[in-house]
Order: sequence, then structure tokens, then C-alpha cells
Amino acid sequence: MLDVPLMIGAEDRPATGGAVFERRNPISGDVTTRAAAATTEDAIAACDAAAAAFPAWSTLGPNARRAHLLKAADALAARAPDFIRLMAEEIGATAGWAGFNAHLAASMLREAAAMTTQITGEVIPSDKPGCVAMAVRQPVGVVLGMAPWNAPVILGVRALALPLACGNTVVLKASEHCPGTHRLIGQVLRDAGLPPGVVNVVTHAAADAPKVVEAMVAHKAVKRVNFTGSTRVGRIIAMQAAQHLKPVLLELGGKAPMIVLEDADLDEAMKAAAFGAFMNQGQICMSTERLVVQESIADDFGQRLAAFVGRLPVGDPRGGNVFLGSVVDEPAAAKVDRLVQDAVTKGAKLLGGGPRNGTIMPAAILDHVTPEMEIYAEESFGPVVCMIRVKDAEEAIRVANDTDYGLSAAIFTRDVARGLALAKRIESGICHINGPTVHDEAQMPFGGVKASGYGRFGGRAGIAEFTDLRWITIETQPGHYPFPAEIGAH
Repeated sequence: MLDVPLMIGAEDRPATGGAVFERRNPISGDVTTRAAAATTEDAIAACDAAAAAFPAWSTLGPNARRAHLLKAADALAARAPDFIRLMAEEIGATAGWAGFNAHLAASMLREAAAMTTQITGEVIPSDKPGCVAMAVRQPVGVVLGMAPWNAPVILGVRALALPLACGNTVVLKASEHCPGTHRLIGQVLRDAGLPPGVVNVVTHAAADAPKVVEAMVAHKAVKRVNFTGSTRVGRIIAMQAAQHLKPVLLELGGKAPMIVLEDADLDEAMKAAAFGAFMNQGQICMSTERLVVQESIADDFGQRLAAFVGRLPVGDPRGGNVFLGSVVDEPAAAKVDRLVQDAVTKGAKLLGGGPRNGTIMPAAILDHVTPEMEIYAEESFGPVVCMIRVKDAEEAIRVANDTDYGLSAAIFTRDVARGLALAKRIESGICHINGPTVHDEAQMPFGGVKASGYGRFGGRAGIAEFTDLRWITIETQPGHYPFPAEIGAH
């Protein structure tokens, strides 16, 4: 069992009053992590520490910040075995998914390091004689980042890497499902030599989340908030930030469609569907939730997909190399069961699937899904995908857009020009032609529309989220003002 203290300034400290909470392995039920349960006083102390560290960090040269971030990337990559172990214990993740988390997170730190010299401005022509006008980007102050459990290293690092590159200091609010994993991110950055207070990590019990978050959002030093998680909680965060007129970047839920047209390469589409729907047990914001398939090929595609998915190894990720491990907890498994049962009762055909072993679930495909079924609209966030049959490309676009969400999407067709034209009509922040809905790279503008949130992480797009754009002028000639002529200067 791992004991996890708070990381505030230069200290590893217990919560005020010594309160703790436990995270149990979703498969065995054994306690894997005992973490400090922060109070509002602890949350405020973390923000104070970040505020105290901001003046020195924000004035540090870009190449010095770059060196810190590059060292952190190497340190994180070296700790990949520890992240793999912690993710298996805390959330039941497979070694493949956890290893990819560490790999992409290191890449995000390197991309952020590359951005330190790209935080640029411009000189803007002024109509005023002798006036030099500049648009200048500056760090904002303390950034509050809130990361979820499903891709804990990727999303934990994403919440802080670019803010740090821009010269801000950070408080990372850890998920109660993986406090050890998120705390290790803070340790890696500390080991890389980042000064005390530049990165702080707050862990908390689930029951304390509302008041802890509210205290940090309200803190006067916190100037930006970023949150990745459910749309339900994202709305709460947005309303809290709005009360204080603080910008917030939200990356929320998804119901990603993958359109398969009659001219698609079915083998490629099948592999992309299996990967997109069942990687990390379907617990990815970009997971393929809806296969929108043209009727003329639906039977063939469904049979190929079911046969392929049926061969994917399923089991306890701690015991071997499996593709499908555990979902995060029993309520998540029960939700998938409920959605599948509702769909089957209303006429859907179940391809594959089968009884679960606790939180370990085989992959399930639901064919002939209709809008009357709960799974048509509700995000399942589990190892189940629904197949919706359509007549043509026009109906496919209508179905793809028939959702409150708009994060990721995919289209499979051999006619790339047609695919591009259709991609422009899909209401999503991300769309891939002949690729899976699950795809992330550190330098890409990542984010959604509609109920999937707003704002963009990644590369140059993220710089705008974590800096203030200021207009600064320099007057090089005496000023001319519309005072009456008889009033002279003294």
C-alpha cells in the first residue's frame, strides 16, 4: 500500500487534521493507496504556495524553463514502470495503456518545452504618429488543473505542462480514483528540479471535492482553470469560474461516431473500430461509442468486427498482457450492464459480449441500435459499442450529429475528397478520415464543441489559453492633445 501526502510548496505534508481516504483495487478490493484528504485550508495553502513561486518562475528565461521541462520528460519516461504498476493497482489499467500514458505524457512535456520560445507577440501599425504598438503575451499567474482517472498520466501532465511553459505556476487537483498516480507526476517534476511551489498536488476524498474545488477556483491568485472530466461536473466548474469571471478550459464527455461508408476498406475500419471502442475498456473521452454503418455493408462489417473482437484477450492486467482489463469500479460495470440490457430488451442484437467477472468485462457490440434505446444518447464509458445502420452518407451525417456531444469523430471511405467534405459537416472538434476516433498528439489542438466543452489544449493553440494578450504602446514623439490653444504647457 502506498501512502500519499499532499505536495505543497517544498513540503510533503498530511492533510489538516490528519484525515485520509483509501483507493481500492477495482478487481481485488485491496487497499492500494492511502492518501491525504485535503481540507479547504490545505487547498488554499497550495494556491498560496503557487502564488509565492510565480514571480520567480514567470521571469525565468524561456530556455531555463525549457531545460526544466526536458529534464522532467526524461524523468517521467524513466518512471514508466512505476506508472504502469500504479495504474494497474488503482484503476485496473492494462500495461499497454499505462505504458502509452507515460510515453505520450513525456512527449507532452517535450512539446511544452519547445513552446517556451514560441510565446510571441507582434508589432501592430498604429494610426497615431510616433506610437509603437505591441501585442504581448504574458503568463497569467496560478493555473488550477483538474485531471481525471481514465488517462491519468496523459491528462495530469496535460493539465500543467503548457501552463508551466508559459511561465505560470500550477496546482494539480488529483482524482480520488488515482491519487498515487497523480502524486507521482508532481514528484517527477520536483525531481527534475522545478523550484518549490511551481507545481503543487492536492488529493482529496470524494465527499470533500465540492468545497475543495470551490476554494481553489475562488482563490484570488488562481487566474485560469482547466478541467477534464464529465460534462455534468464540467458545467459546475464553469458556473463556479463564471462567478469569479475566470476563464476555464473544458474537455468533457463524448459520444464519438465512426462512419463506415459502402466504399470503405472494411478490414481497416474493423481494426480502427476495435481499437477506438475497446482500448482502455472504452474509458477514453474519444472512445468510439457509435458505429454509423451503411446498410449495404453492415452485416459483413458486423460479422468481421465481432469475430476480431472475440479474439482479444481479456483479464486481470496484473497477471499478463491483456487488451481488455478492468473498468474503474463496480458502478461503471453495472452501468454498462444496464445499457446493454435496455438495448437488447428494445430490439438490439448483441454480438459478442458475455458475462462479466466482477469489473472485468468482455467487449460487446450492439447492432440495430435505435434512438429509443438509452445507449443511443448516453455515454457508456465502457467496453460496449453500438452499431446504427443508415441508408446513405446524408443519413450518416445526420446520425453522427444527433448527439449533445462533439469531441471526436471518424469517417471511413476510399474517396478521400468525399471524406474531407463530409468531415467538415460533422459537429466535432476532431475528425479523422480513415483513422480511429482515439488519436492524440502533444502538438495538436485538442478539444471539443457542444457538450464536449470548449477551448483547446496542445501546441500553439494552448498558448492562448494560458497567457494574457496585452496591448502595450511606446510614444516616441511629443503628444498632441485636443486642449484649447490658449492653454499652454507649464
